[in-house]
Amino acid sequence: MEASPPPVEESAPIVHPSTSSRDDADVPHVLRIAAAWSWRLIVVGLVAWALLKVIETLKIVIIPLVIALLLSALLAPAVGWLLRARFPRSLATAVVLVGGLAAVVGTLTLVVNEFIRGVPDLSRNATDGIRQIQDWLQTGPLHVSDRQLDSYIAQGERWINENTKALTSGAVSTAATVAELLTGTLLVLFATFFFLRDGGKIWRFLVRLLPVAARWRVDDAGRAAWATLVAYVRATVLVAFIDAVGIGVFLVIFDIPFAFPLAALVFLGAFIPIVGATLSGTVAVLVALVDSGWVTALIILGVVIGVQQVEGHILQPLIMGRAVAIHPLAVIVAIAAGVVLAGIVGALVAVPLVAVLNTAVRRLAHRRPPEVPPDAVVVAPPSP
Repeated sequence: MEASPPPVEESAPIVHPSTSSRDDADVPHVLRIAAAWSWRLIVVGLVAWALLKVIETLKIVIIPLVIALLLSALLAPAVGWLLRARFPRSLATAVVLVGGLAAVVGTLTLVVNEFIRGVPDLSRNATDGIRQIQDWLQTGPLHVSDRQLDSYIAQGERWINENTKALTSGAVSTAATVAELLTGTLLVLFATFFFLRDGGKIWRFLVRLLPVAARWRVDDAGRAAWATLVAYVRATVLVAFIDAVGIGVFLVIFDIPFAFPLAALVFLGAFIPIVGATLSGTVAVLVALVDSGWVTALIILGVVIGVQQVEGHILQPLIMGRAVAIHPLAVIVAIAAGVVLAGIVGALVAVPLVAVLNTAVRRLAHRRPPEVPPDAVVVAPPSP
């Protein structure tokens, strides 16, 4: 009689080292990876959404602080020069801040005075220009009839009235206008003063709140990000000044009204890369068209385009350098997101924020240990 074969023992289920049960092992590896990424992205999205809600709630405080940080990055080198000249820190900060404030107030005064003087002449020229456009539409190749022209004008007036009401109501509802503006201005001034005077102490206090193992890396990344912000703001101011001078000189040569206010507008617009200077230059072209005709307007348009080309291909790479180099697509996306989230202020701070985060993240991801600060005190462990 033949012996029966020994019973076959069932093999134990093969469980992948990354799984904790047989059910997990039966799920395809790709699906498990996708699920792991998904719930992590959901958590990150919820945290980002909550952060945006907090920023929106506290924007009356956060926006002035961000503006003060940008002003501090701009004025910090001047404070450093006075400190090297043996000025007391508080006095050096006060001198730089008061000097910068005086320059801004003086510039605004000149802009407003020239604008007030030139408005009557520009209004008359604008009326003549509109009349010429109407005549061209009727007698030109389009042959627009009086009825069609009246219909288009009525539609334009209706659109302006509707949007004016929307803009006015929005401006009234988003702020207790004058009070919030004054509060924000005072907060910007005070925050800028203390950032310039005690910025190092504030940063060291924040770093000490972190775990000991992370302090040096975060401090190294933070100082590199601050250097990037200073370089970005200084380079942006220099590029904006060159743009304003380049366009302003031609406005003066062709005797365009509001030459100084338009140059100042170009200077401010250049703080929004790619988009800002183009829009402000368009305003200069429109003023030239109304005041001096289409030939002069085309010349000014060529000047604006030429200045933009010089800025994009020579000034930006030469002055900005590799320290704050950001891809143009990232710049456009950052500006669009900033406009959606915070309007004009968001457009102004979006690109420097991306530049700072780019530097900080790359520094944190770098594997080498950060440099030890020269004033660091190393305490040796007690001998056994």
